[in-house]
Amino acid sequence: MANEDLGRTLRRLRRLASLTQEALAERSGVSIDVIRHLEQGRKHSARLPTLHALANGLGVELTALLGDPPAVATTGESDGPRFVAVRRAVMPALWKQEPEPKAAGFSLDGLRDRIAEGWTHYHSAEFDTVMKALPDLISDARSATASGDEDDRRDAFAALGKVLQLAGHVAVRMGKTDLALISLERAIDAADQSSDPLLVSMIVNSAAWTYQRQGRLEDALSIALRAADDLVNASRTDTADGLKVWGALTMSTATSAARSGHYERAAAMMQTAEKEAARVAKLPDGGDNRMVSVFSPSSVRIERVRLAVQYGHPQDALALAKGMRLSKDTPPSWRTWLLLDVARAHTDIGDAAGAVKTLESLRRVAPTWMQHHTLAVAIVRDLWTLPNHPSALRPLAEFLGVSE
Repeated sequence: MANEDLGRTLRRLRRLASLTQEALAERSGVSIDVIRHLEQGRKHSARLPTLHALANGLGVELTALLGDPPAVATTGESDGPRFVAVRRAVMPALWKQEPEPKAAGFSLDGLRDRIAEGWTHYHSAEFDTVMKALPDLISDARSATASGDEDDRRDAFAALGKVLQLAGHVAVRMGKTDLALISLERAIDAADQSSDPLLVSMIVNSAAWTYQRQGRLEDALSIALRAADDLVNASRTDTADGLKVWGALTMSTATSAARSGHYERAAAMMQTAEKEAARVAKLPDGGDNRMVSVFSPSSVRIERVRLAVQYGHPQDALALAKGMRLSKDTPPSWRTWLLLDVARAHTDIGDAAGAVKTLESLRRVAPTWMQHHTLAVAIVRDLWTLPNHPSALRPLAEFLGVSE
């Protein structure tokens, strides 16, 4: 990221948090001179520990400062035709006619498969592919809700809720959190009319994630905790799918707690979640894993590693990551984050060789993501400034354009 962009982002996030430069300095432990020089674009760069501290002081993810990993290019409110099409699909024009029932030959099962495929592309960071598909998926799901058969209509509302949830996730990746919340609120309306007893809770978890991105940590924690408790009270955690949704909500609650400065509470919640995740494989499986929350011993451990790194416990992160065996349903994006967080932890303890080895693994696993991932670039740039960095760092720096 250009220094000027970093300064603007820091200033914007500080103002969103209603913090003065002095207040941010006190909360983050970063000197006010460093903050002032970054915001003015006068400081040449910032090391990762400084950025970590600033992110923690602001209550945001590190990538909020660095910029999100690669998604679809966006230029503000007046976006290109593809994003306008998604916006129109989520928010149809006023007085638009009600959808007509689908023609003969339409398959609700086929629609569900297409939506599940969209989630697969999303978890693989193929956001452009998802963007192309979303308008038709939303339109087809809306039309399916006009079916005359009550059972089919309820199933169609479940499909509509799930595709609007997907649109909300993509909007977050585009930096459009207000649009994301509109899409998610409409997804919840559809889920309320659906045949899926878990869908509202799944979408609430997405809304909590969006609140986190807006810095609304108390709101995020509150709705995730309530939805998790509702699942327990309704005895929904006796199936694999129900437990996965509860687990995802619990991890979200822990993340909000950690960003609010309650790391020990968050760590305890994550430990509880990891124990519960071991039950998933022993319970009846409910359906298509592509359409249910990501929750397994692997995913919980990945989140525990992330929180440990983010909140200044790199040794804990490395201990948690050591010897990890990822389950087959772990999405590629989660594998990528794990390797990035392990590389960050090695960097934080001064183990440049360990960080480089981890980044070499990342390059083999996800070269496209790595080449454009802001955190990968930041780690390599940090290592490149070391006077005696490992020789193996050069190919990585050249790959990312850091050595120029």
